[in-house]
Amino acid sequence: MAALTRVVARQRAEMDRLQDLAATAAVLERAKGAVMAQRGCTPDAAQDELHRRAQTARRTLLEECWITLGSLAAPQHTEPAAPSADAPERRSMPQQAADEIDAAALGRLSRALVRVGGPQDLARTLLDHLAPDVGADAVMIYARLPGGGLDLVGHAGIDETLADQWGRVPPVSGIAARVALESGRPCWLEDVDKDAQRYLLIGEPARRWPTRAWLPVVTGESADVAVGVLRRREGPFTPRVREHLLAVAQLCAGPLRTSDVRRPTAAGAAADAMRTMFDRLPVSAVLLSPLRSASGHVEDFRIDAATRMTSDARGRSGPELVGLRFLECWPEMAGEPLWQGCLRTLAGDEPFEGEPFALQQMIAGFSELSTYSARAARLDDGLVVSWVRHDPSDRQEQRLADVQRLGNLGWVTWNLVTGEGNWSSQVFAILGRDPARGVVPLAGLPRLALPEDVPVLARSVGELVRHGQPCDVPFRFVTRDGVRHLRVVAEAVPDAEGTPVEVHGFVQDLTAQRNAELALVASERAMLTQHGVLQAERTAAARLQEALLPLPKQPVRLAGLRVDIAYLPAQSDLSVGGDWFSAIELPDGDALFVVGDVAGHGLGAVAAMALLRFTAKGMIITGSSLTGALSRLNALLLHSRDPHGSATMMLARYSPGEHRLVWAQAGHPPPLLLRAGEARYLERPYGMLLGATDAPRYEESEVLLEPGDRLLLYTDGLVERPAESIDQGLERLARAAARRGPDGPAPLEQLLGAVLEPDGRDDVCVLDIRLPQDGER
Repeated sequence: MAALTRVVARQRAEMDRLQDLAATAAVLERAKGAVMAQRGCTPDAAQDELHRRAQTARRTLLEECWITLGSLAAPQHTEPAAPSADAPERRSMPQQAADEIDAAALGRLSRALVRVGGPQDLARTLLDHLAPDVGADAVMIYARLPGGGLDLVGHAGIDETLADQWGRVPPVSGIAARVALESGRPCWLEDVDKDAQRYLLIGEPARRWPTRAWLPVVTGESADVAVGVLRRREGPFTPRVREHLLAVAQLCAGPLRTSDVRRPTAAGAAADAMRTMFDRLPVSAVLLSPLRSASGHVEDFRIDAATRMTSDARGRSGPELVGLRFLECWPEMAGEPLWQGCLRTLAGDEPFEGEPFALQQMIAGFSELSTYSARAARLDDGLVVSWVRHDPSDRQEQRLADVQRLGNLGWVTWNLVTGEGNWSSQVFAILGRDPARGVVPLAGLPRLALPEDVPVLARSVGELVRHGQPCDVPFRFVTRDGVRHLRVVAEAVPDAEGTPVEVHGFVQDLTAQRNAELALVASERAMLTQHGVLQAERTAAARLQEALLPLPKQPVRLAGLRVDIAYLPAQSDLSVGGDWFSAIELPDGDALFVVGDVAGHGLGAVAAMALLRFTAKGMIITGSSLTGALSRLNALLLHSRDPHGSATMMLARYSPGEHRLVWAQAGHPPPLLLRAGEARYLERPYGMLLGATDAPRYEESEVLLEPGDRLLLYTDGLVERPAESIDQGLERLARAAARRGPDGPAPLEQLLGAVLEPDGRDDVCVLDIRLPQDGER
């Protein structure tokens, strides 16, 4: 106990030491960020400045860091230090009042950053402080991946669906965050119409955030993280706001360095992640892996991922292209500038930006010559090639109409100021409304739903109009064709003060999907009920069979014979079978052996097995002959509860004084006799299947057993296999039985292992009867 106590004490001391080191490192990084924001210097210069201040004031480095962070809220009246050579560009028109406001805000933010635990926590903290300071409505933090792509490591103010869609961005052109990281300069997006022509804007519609700022953050030797500040406010960023955001980006360097957001990605893992992302990208792009010759020369590229908008000259698109070769899909590209650009990009690190070129493509089932602009960027050992097709506006409108028709959805718009609305023609078709009657006002939309769905829809519409909360609500609507299941998705567009002034969205008909879901639920319930019934029947049949057909654990001695018994139920069936046996000594000293197989499985087969087993024994014990017993059993089976039931059976009576075995059969396989190392089947006497006819004929046959003989009585599961004749199974059993080991013939267990299939076999019942040699036990 004392030793354990000392170990625990040492571990606690080590944990305290590690926690102190972690806290010290976090405070140092945030203080360095504060000095970088104040002086516009590099991280190393900021750390040197903190060391110099601590030595001058005779304080520890940690004390100086806390003093630096605590003094940020105070107005700064000192002259700013001259920027270093590698510092980002600073403002040229300082204003004292703006300085005081920036310093106070930066001080509050810096103190909050001390408690930040990771990129996601950082994004929430930034939004909390930038919302009142610069009017920020959302924050996104992207980390650069080794191959040039982006990974969304933190976000606040955006929904999880949008975060999932833009969580992993491949190295394609038109991403503002990548532009900021590659140039090392902030990217200010202040005009939606112009920015949409140059960039792929995050979020739909693009006017959700009219102004955006993407700020590079240096966490190592270069800018590896981009912080995005998105605003619903229109208008450019003022010089003071730009300067404030640049200082905030420098403050973020410390927390981002301690959290180590840069994560290497293997080429294989990148390909898997890209396939998921490529399915969601609204561009034409492929992920390529080089195929090299023995000399290392690139002969072609393998397509590892492709977006659904990508198609080749034969009309294959999206996943159909995965695994094919680039020149197989676009043979006309060999020797073209795009091909040469891919080779140069693969050999170096500079992306390729190609001039517009013409390409023959399959569009809507027709081959068309279209104009494209292509770009290639390196991703680890592969390439991401993307291109944009320059389509006319009428084709875009036609595709939009096709999307609405095929998706059974239509767009809706309401102006909350004027009360006017605008619907696409598909919405009128979904609601069965005459376009001449006009658009239903947004406030009147809930009245279209069934009474049970009105409260939820009305509440969502109210939240949308009053507070700008997005709306995504299913509801039911009655038409002349019956009840239809609809879904309305909408979001509000606010003005400069944040008041919702317009609503955009769509209405979708989900009736077919909902009906399929309800049918699937009903089918699953029926399957579960049927499974329960079958399981209960199987359990009852198994217990009944175990009670009616107990298996001996040791070989049975009957009339001087040694009898080994094996019963193996089917492995491929869920029900219990009807194979059975009986081995008893009769009152006169003879032995009776019976093997039978009732057709079918389940409780009916078990009941028929019990009827035949006990009746056969009773008839023989009361003096009936073998053939007479078979005739009566046939009549009994014909008049049983299942008139279509049938069974095979073999009866054998052994007299020990004469070593004589008399036997009869009803459609059953013949016994196998093993004598002096040779195996042969006994010739079957005439006998018809039980339950086949009401006028059967049965005959008897006999054989004299000799000491050392071995006789196998079995059911057909031992010799039958799918897709082969029973003769092949009989030959296989005879060969296995005749095979001798060092200790003589193989025992029953070994014989079964050599004959039976490991899977998929039927029920098997075997009686292994041996007449011992003189003096053998």
